[in-house]
Amino acid sequence: MAQRLALRERPASFVVGRQRWNHLLFCHWKIAAAEIQATLPPGLFVDTFEGDAYLGVVPFFMQRVRPAWLPPLPAISWFLELNVRTYVFDAGGRPGVWFYSLDCNQPVAVSLARRFFHLPYFHAEMSSGIRDGTVFYRSQRCAAGAPVCEYAWRSGPGSSPAQPGSLEFFLAERYLLFAADPAGRLFEGRVHHAPYRLFAPEVTQFSAGPGRQAGFFLTGEPVSLLGAAAVDVSIFPLSPLKTGAPAKAFSS
Repeated sequence: MAQRLALRERPASFVVGRQRWNHLLFCHWKIAAAEIQATLPPGLFVDTFEGDAYLGVVPFFMQRVRPAWLPPLPAISWFLELNVRTYVFDAGGRPGVWFYSLDCNQPVAVSLARRFFHLPYFHAEMSSGIRDGTVFYRSQRCAAGAPVCEYAWRSGPGSSPAQPGSLEFFLAERYLLFAADPAGRLFEGRVHHAPYRLFAPEVTQFSAGPGRQAGFFLTGEPVSLLGAAAVDVSIFPLSPLKTGAPAKAFSS
């Protein structure tokens, strides 16, 4: 737990980008840990909670996205993103996120994230709206046969930070990401924001389609549904990840 709490602290490095994440919906399915491990590159290891691994599908709004030294620009700083992610740790036992895909309707963001952050971004046709407090969200990747994925949710009563040691903390409180370049070299990147204020959303529509596109056979409803209020996020530069055999298994 000490490593998880330590990663919430602001890094000493310089900030390269700023953005706001808003109207977040975290949909999670349990996946066999061995199945997740089989998809990970050497140097990363599946992170589990009480023996279970998880796959997350997370639609949300990206707002005020810009380099740290520039103001947001109306034409390119507001867009939608939907990611598919799992939870891992490195050889030093530091917990983080591994992304299988990040769908986005802003071509500039897709190109920059692929080039400078080595993240698997994909172009998608996306739309959203908020009516009577309900968020409606639609995404379809720009690829032949891609499924239409739709979500609808509204805030539940109250919101609060996740308690350390809880499943909610395990799933949401992640400040370290791992990425791989085309040559297979691993990198790490940090983000910093205030702890999420989470709530139990009223979800009337969800899709497992993005997880299936990532190669996972998802059935039934998510085992966890969480919503989060907006957070302002600082982005820090990538650096090469030192790989090696894990010192020990890392599990909550």
